[in-house]
Amino acid sequence: MSILDLQGLSKTFADGDNTIHALRDIDLRVAAGELVAVMGPSGSGKSTLLTIAGGLEAPTSGQVLVTGRDLAELNPDERAGIRRRTIGYVFQDLNLINALTAAENVSLPLELDGMKAKPARTEACTMLERVGLADKVHRFPDDLSGGERQRVAIARALIGDHRLILADEPTGALDSVNGEDIMRLIRRACDDGAAGVIVTHDAQLAAWADRILFLRDERAIDHAVSSSSTDLLLEAASGSGTSGGQGL
Repeated sequence: MSILDLQGLSKTFADGDNTIHALRDIDLRVAAGELVAVMGPSGSGKSTLLTIAGGLEAPTSGQVLVTGRDLAELNPDERAGIRRRTIGYVFQDLNLINALTAAENVSLPLELDGMKAKPARTEACTMLERVGLADKVHRFPDDLSGGERQRVAIARALIGDHRLILADEPTGALDSVNGEDIMRLIRRACDDGAAGVIVTHDAQLAAWADRILFLRDERAIDHAVSSSSTDLLLEAASGSGTSGGQGL
């Protein structure tokens, strides 16, 4: 069963008397154990695709199924429960809570789901150690660098038993070494059974994925790639390949 299944997904926005198409007829299925990278020029709808997949925004048409459940059929509390228990999300603007320490930010999803504070903080510290922040667990976001804040957000997304990992430019504020370390953690989460979708501009990091969904003209081209090749990415970026609205 697909963990994430987008069927005929379209999104439009009103701009005065005009209608702006952000996405057109996108199909995408992501199975457990699979990592898909989403690439495309700025304004192509990459972040919109991710927010819709995470239930933060409703599509204009089409279906969004997470672990087989149609998000449109759920009430707001049920959708919030899916986001809390099933989806780990790395936002482009991070969305850390400034009044909480790094450990408290990371443990928050576990505590909201009923875990007691002490074991939740222990798990949070372990996850922060995995992203290279063992010495920053008691620091507040304002006391951390941009790259450190990004790693806190990634630790929060990976903690717990999330079935779906959604990450919007998860390595954007990191150097190449730390970026590869983060991609290795996301890859490991997928190898352990999660499904992952990442938005990235970096072809070298996208090469960690099993497939590339390249957005162009609000539509998608889906390429299968190996972890050691970015040739298909470069072909898609230059406009070659087969166009269409299908993401298999």
